[in-house]
Amino acid sequence: MVTLLDTTNAPGEQPAAKGDGKAKARHPEKAHRPDQPVQRKPAWIRVKAPTSPVYRETQDIVKENKLHTVCEEAGCPNIGECWSKKHATFMIMGDTCTRACAFCNVKTGMPGALDADEPRKVAEATAKLGLSHVVITSVDRDDLADGGAAHFAQVIQAIRQAAPGTTIEVLTPDFLRKEGALEVVVAAKPDVFNHNLETVPSKYLKVRPGARYFHSIRLLQRVKELDRTMFTKSGIMVGLGEERNEVLQLMDDLRTAEVDFLTIGQYLQPTRKHHPVMGFVPPEEFKAYETIAYAKGFLMVSSSPLTRSSHHAGDDFARMKGNRLQQLGY
Repeated sequence: MVTLLDTTNAPGEQPAAKGDGKAKARHPEKAHRPDQPVQRKPAWIRVKAPTSPVYRETQDIVKENKLHTVCEEAGCPNIGECWSKKHATFMIMGDTCTRACAFCNVKTGMPGALDADEPRKVAEATAKLGLSHVVITSVDRDDLADGGAAHFAQVIQAIRQAAPGTTIEVLTPDFLRKEGALEVVVAAKPDVFNHNLETVPSKYLKVRPGARYFHSIRLLQRVKELDRTMFTKSGIMVGLGEERNEVLQLMDDLRTAEVDFLTIGQYLQPTRKHHPVMGFVPPEEFKAYETIAYAKGFLMVSSSPLTRSSHHAGDDFARMKGNRLQQLGY
């Protein structure tokens, strides 16, 4: 079952009554698209609804600091598990994205001004949750001259001050046509630099039309040129109609860019207005992808139906560091 979440309300505003014309489209660019078929999920993709007290505690901390999380905004299926362990992925620079990717459930439109106090809020929430590893992502901010790179750097610096023992992973936009933006984020020294390819190049026009595949590959390669010690990471979804050989070629492209960590997960359709699921990949095929990816030289691979970029990110980071040390002979 897919729940249609196609309207939003301003903060503090009551939901608009049906037919009163006050509801705002969550995805205005998708509103007039024909409904897409929704496939029934197989047993291996279903998750339990969140019920634990720790989940509620995490939720309260997020709300108290008026923060956004990709866990909520993107409708992540792992939110119950992660929040019950006090793991959350903070989404900075607002809840409205300037892009309109066919797979994504984050609200689209013209974002508001940046919250200058957001770095402090994120840092305080990180410290309150006692996170050993934190993931910071964002909406695309094509409206900003630097794509929000300086804001990313400020968040990293604030976390370093408030929670010096916490390792930091950033999951950034592509900073397309924002010269010098990447360098600002890398100079802030996150422990992991993540940028997702999302899908194979043949699907970009329909799935990720605002992005460019080889620009994203080059972005990840450039991180290594700027700081060879920084871990790099990227992820894709399967089930969008890609061919197996395309996934294997994508792995080679990432290894050419010296990317350390690859995540592969099943695409799940947020609403009937989003790109349809073209197929559910069985667990054994995910395992095969994992085996091949390790053979191609990735330090760390997470490949399963419910894998998401930040799922188990802290544990995976520790394993990746261990794998690097082992590779270096320590």
